Amino acid sequence: MSSLLDFEKPIAELEGKVKELRHLANGSDLDLDEEIARLEGRAAKLLSQTYAKLTAWQKAQVARHPDRPHLKDYVELLVEDFTPLAGDRCFGEDPAIVGGLGRLRGRAVLLLGHEKGAETEDRVRHNFGMARPEGYRKAARLMRLAERFRLPVVSLVDTPGAHPGVRAEERGQAEAVARSIETGLSLTVPFVAVVVGEGGSGGAIALAAADRVLMLEHAIYSVISPEGCAAILWRDAAQAPTAAEALKLTGQDLLHHGLVDEIVEEPLGGAHRGRGTTINRVGDAIERHLAALAGLDGGELRRQRRDKYLQMGRA
Repeated sequence: MSSLLDFEKPIAELEGKVKELRHLANGSDLDLDEEIARLEGRAAKLLSQTYAKLTAWQKAQVARHPDRPHLKDYVELLVEDFTPLAGDRCFGEDPAIVGGLGRLRGRAVLLLGHEKGAETEDRVRHNFGMARPEGYRKAARLMRLAERFRLPVVSLVDTPGAHPGVRAEERGQAEAVARSIETGLSLTVPFVAVVVGEGGSGGAIALAAADRVLMLEHAIYSVISPEGCAAILWRDAAQAPTAAEALKLTGQDLLHHGLVDEIVEEPLGGAHRGRGTTINRVGDAIERHLAALAGLDGGELRRQRRDKYLQMGRA
């Protein structure tokens, strides 16, 4: 891992000692197998204990980990013959949202998702996954395309939120987000969304007004970031951990309140420690839900989807 979270440091220290001992033992007569095994056991136990009791703020850190799989990683492992489609036919192209046609485990789908980027230059190009109005208008356009060709829609959500810049507001950011949500709710084809990292505000739900909303185990999904909430309520970013607890933004909280439909388990230590395993588990979950939705009539799909959201928040 190229990045280390604060609460992972004790684990990293043990793993570092294991690497040192392996290096010492390599090419020498020293028998360090027993000590290496002991340290590996301690590291594995500490990793398990740590991730079994993560706070909401720690989960937010894991959800934002730069080494978590990004959209392009899911495309590479899960989707064959992916053909990206660009532009909103109104203003331009927005790299923060990527969409296109492909075959997910042999099933033709329209895939949409936020792309944060991996390296610094890539992140800047994708605007860290924060889409502008043209990104959401592109998403709505592609969802309508899926409707026309009777293709299920799959979306992968990973964004801090919609881009808050002045130019984005001038071009109708709020309206574009609302139109994308409206389009998702109006579809008569199956729609499965997965929050794979950070699901922030309307920028996330614009791609997640779906029949089934899944979340990775350590992903977060909230109306506002913990830092934003802390700045509004306490005018102090240091209160972000308190805000994270109050926001109930973890998958476990959201599943309890009926706001998401399933939590997809991550490998021990988070998705950044087992990228391939995570992607395959997400693929399995998407495949299962698409199969369950495939037999429903289009009108019934739309009715159930709208009822699902209308019932949220009711006692």
